[in-house]
Amino acid sequence: MTRTVPQPRSSPDAAPGSADAALAGRYARELGWATAGRGPLHLLTGESFDVLEVPAEAGHAVLRRGVRTGPVLLSGTRMGLLVAAGGADELPGLLDWLEWGPLAPDLTAVGAGGRVTAPPLPGSPEGSTEGSTGAAVWLRPPEPRQTPGPALPALAGFGSSGGDAPDLVRLVDAAATECHRVRLSHARTGVPTAVLTRGGAGQPLAFS
Repeated sequence: MTRTVPQPRSSPDAAPGSADAALAGRYARELGWATAGRGPLHLLTGESFDVLEVPAEAGHAVLRRGVRTGPVLLSGTRMGLLVAAGGADELPGLLDWLEWGPLAPDLTAVGAGGRVTAPPLPGSPEGSTEGSTGAAVWLRPPEPRQTPGPALPALAGFGSSGGDAPDLVRLVDAAATECHRVRLSHARTGVPTAVLTRGGAGQPLAFS
């Protein structure tokens, strides 16, 4: 099943011919994802997807568990797990329903009106600085849409017609579990918990 969506917005701040403009063009053509800004370029959340943010250590543990995920990106000490748009709004209620509540404060979400650093897409020339994205990389890159034009799969970038989209409940439960384990481990070893959060010493994943 397909749905008609507005054409993705280009990045008004990226100079024509720049690496940011080239990367923005690829995101628009290959995925239909909107971008903005430069140095680094950002992907806009809340339109094609939302992002669950976790400490990188917890995120790697989630990936090792074999839980189905969508695209996954890494930026500094934070990992972003892409989910369907609207997932950010559901996160607080899911955490309460799963009885995690305030026990996983390091699991946060970026939804409507937010943005995340746009990593270079696969296929960039070796050593390319396309997008000036610094440390942002795709651990599990998005899949290009299969059909051209404005009619996109239900979740562009998540596989054929969105069939590979993660189960939000299972993903949130796994992410909350690993965030809690990491926090407890750091508490036992005396590592400041501030390094786990967006406001800590690590490079932030998302910018409001």
